Amino acid sequence: MYPSKPGLLIGFHGCEESVRDAIVTGQRSMMKSENEHDWLGKGYYFWENNPHRALDFARNPPGKKHFKKPSVLGAVLDLQNCLDLLDTSYLRLVKMAYQNLEFSAASSGKELPVNKTVKGSKDRLIRNLDCAVIENLHSIQEGLKGSRPFDSVRGVFVEGNELYPGAGFHEKNHIQICIRNPNCIKGFFIPREEVNWP
Repeated sequence: MYPSKPGLLIGFHGCEESVRDAIVTGQRSMMKSENEHDWLGKGYYFWENNPHRALDFARNPPGKKHFKKPSVLGAVLDLQNCLDLLDTSYLRLVKMAYQNLEFSAASSGKELPVNKTVKGSKDRLIRNLDCAVIENLHSIQEGLKGSRPFDSVRGVFVEGNELYPGAGFHEKNHIQICIRNPNCIKGFFIPREEVNWP
């Protein structure tokens, strides 16, 4: 009764300025991420209410990618039927999807994917296992008669260095959203700077 996410959210995506401008003006569509290491599976990625984290990503993209003019794309999102990884009932589904994937791998003699760290970071930024588990859950969900597929996925991530010794807070903690159903994206905008008021 309570898991639905009523209302709209604001999401931010780090990208090249020319790409942002082309998406906002409708000259091109946003590209779906379909990497095997995507944290929340395949879809369109946003930081929830966090333009600073999106800009940090654009300034320091992973791998060999480099943006000449790092920028932030804003979006108005409606999560609709959301696989919310902050909700206990959905975490149980993810655990079940892992167990199903583990059983399938053992039955076929295959190894499970692994989450990995990258050079210069202690965080597991390459999430092959998590991506496989989330995608397996989507496959299970879509195979159930009368079951509605998830439109989006939402998760919290602890990332970066501790804010201070012994802290439970880290420099790059964030909530990430993966939109699977492009109809959940209600519009794009260029974020504006805050003005002094009054």
